[in-house]
Formats: sequence, C-alpha cells, structure tokens
Amino acid sequence: MPSVELAPPEAARWAARAGLPLPDDRHAAVAATANHIHSVVAVLRELDFGDTPPAGAYRAGKEKHDAAV
Repeated sequence: MPSVELAPPEAARWAARAGLPLPDDRHAAVAATANHIHSVVAVLRELDFGDTPPAGAYRAGKEKHDAAV
C-alpha cells in the first residue's frame, strides 16, 4: 500500500472536519506528527506476530516460580 504524506493544508482540513480548528502556525506540526504516527503504524502492520496470543490472554502473577535451572 503506497504511502502519501499528509500536507499541512490537508491536516488543517481534517482537523476542522473533526471539529478541531487549528491556528495557522500549527498546520505543519500537526501534519508532521500525523505522518510520524502513520509511519510507526505502517511498521507495526508489517510485523508477523505468528502464534503470539492477544494481551487479554496474559495473566500477570500467575507464573510458577521455582529455583530449578
């Protein structure tokens, strides 16, 4: 899936559409942050978790501890 970076005017338009109008000086920063988040999520989508159970299957404190090595 090709990735197209979000431009500052687009970031302003999407923010306004969500009811969060941005001051003009914040458009570039919001676009840069959104692009960074998108790049991190894209990397996470590529990971193969295989047989890793979901976090809900983990129960902290239920491990059996012993001194055997």
